Amino acid sequence: MASSTQPRKTLRDEARILVDACPGWNSRLAARRISAALDRDLAKLGLSAAQIGLLAQIAVIVDDTLGALAQRAGLEQSTLSRNLRTLEREGLIEIAVVESDLRRRAVWLNEAGVRRLEEVLPVWRDAQEKMAKLLSPDLARSLAEQAEALG
Repeated sequence: MASSTQPRKTLRDEARILVDACPGWNSRLAARRISAALDRDLAKLGLSAAQIGLLAQIAVIVDDTLGALAQRAGLEQSTLSRNLRTLEREGLIEIAVVESDLRRRAVWLNEAGVRRLEEVLPVWRDAQEKMAKLLSPDLARSLAEQAEALG
């Protein structure tokens, strides 16, 4: 009687499965590619897509504390602080201690930040239209909303 043995999986086979099927790897890859494309389209503005996104998040948040902004942006506090320092050096935002709780800090757009965000919006819209021809905005938003359940 002939034995039917399955071919042994190799490390390369297992790694290929990981690369092809892992939502973490693939979402990071997609995010890097999307960010790079947007950064190319927005380069003439002197701000990255991430910086523009933070300016927009700051403009819309009701709770202006850094903790709330970090949660909304899905960033670690240290990463957020590093990015905010750049925007603060550029003179686009202000960060101050919350008077009612000296352990907390608040962030807001100053007048220059508001003007800069208004200036970048038309270029951002053009970049988004270009991106929408390749990637559904609904797909990206749905992925972000579904991933929110992860924590």
